[in-house]
Amino acid sequence: MNNVEAKAILEDELRRYRSRSYSELVELLDEEYRAEMRGPSGATYQVEIQLFWDDQPNGELRVMGSIDDGGWRAFIPLTDGFVLAPNGTIR
Repeated sequence: MNNVEAKAILEDELRRYRSRSYSELVELLDEEYRAEMRGPSGATYQVEIQLFWDDQPNGELRVMGSIDDGGWRAFIPLTDGFVLAPNGTIR
């Protein structure tokens, strides 16, 4: 797996979530996003995004993404994410 390519794909997907408001992301809590994507090299990747409360309901939201190529890397995917506070602060 090309880690640089995979990381760029995952960052692009997470950017879509970072651009949404807190209330929009709260609506997505019960949904799980999964997609198969092809990178510039032609490699195929599986991307998964999950949202959940970081500590307590109606508090901070954690958005976690993972990516792998379906091979051995599926056991240890690349991950990235962020935490969004109700006031819109991202950390």
